[in-house]
Amino acid sequence: MISVRELTKVYGEVRAVSGLSFDVEPGTVTGFLGPNGAGKSTTMRVLLGLDRPTSGTVLVDGHSYARMAAPLHLVGALLDAAAMHPGRTGRAHLRIAALTNGISDARVAEVIEQVGLEAAAGRRIKGYSLGMRQRLGIAAALLGDPSVLVFDEPFNGMDLDGVRWLRSHLREWAQEGRTVLISSHLMSEIQTVADRVVVIGRGQLVADVTVDEMIRGLGGSRVRVRTPAAEVLAGALVGKAVLTRVGPVELEVTGLTCAEVGERAGALGIALHHLSEVEQSLEEAYLSLTTDEVEFRGATKGGSA
Repeated sequence: MISVRELTKVYGEVRAVSGLSFDVEPGTVTGFLGPNGAGKSTTMRVLLGLDRPTSGTVLVDGHSYARMAAPLHLVGALLDAAAMHPGRTGRAHLRIAALTNGISDARVAEVIEQVGLEAAAGRRIKGYSLGMRQRLGIAAALLGDPSVLVFDEPFNGMDLDGVRWLRSHLREWAQEGRTVLISSHLMSEIQTVADRVVVIGRGQLVADVTVDEMIRGLGGSRVRVRTPAAEVLAGALVGKAVLTRVGPVELEVTGLTCAEVGERAGALGIALHHLSEVEQSLEEAYLSLTTDEVEFRGATKGGSA
């Protein structure tokens, strides 16, 4: 398990992370979300011993990464697919990592096959596409057969085949009982593969919930209702829900369930031609939740921020 407790990291006058606490459980894929500058990369760097916390802890199974005797056997990570020596071959890159962790050449061959790089393993990394580098980075993360996997933007540069391959393996690794943490801005992929999401903004926790709770609960349930008596129904719901007029005979109701809207309409004898829940995407829920947490915002076409 990954356990983050009261993590604070300050760089000069910049407080990148402030009092952050959350857990990542075994057997789950957890999406780590937040706007640019939210503190995701900093948290991951502290987890992997690349930065020291100003205060607080990030532990894996009760141990800090820096104190692990053979870290690659417990934690496998991909933070930056570009951070590889371009003059080495893919196989040499993996062999060096394996050698420093007491891992056999046989295991190197296994992970090369697992990520589908058999044909490219003898080529120099400078000739690899970004998607190929991502696969090589994932292979390096898998070398020690670790129980914890940490990936930062692993879908970047992947073609459709690569995305589908990674999706299936992320779920597979979690089903094997591993702890899987993924940072990504691709909400559609997180919605597809993740069980839970941890959302941070400006270095602080915003939400730690299941994907379903994120989509259905945080923004309040939304209902679309169509009726010739839309004005009457709207009048009955004022003060009990947030109403948006979609058309002359259609309303969107936020804060009440389908059953509650139907019961109120029935009590007034209002005929309904349509009544359904509005399915929002993880992206919509995320944007609604993090609107006030965005640090870097471009100007709109009209000139305002």
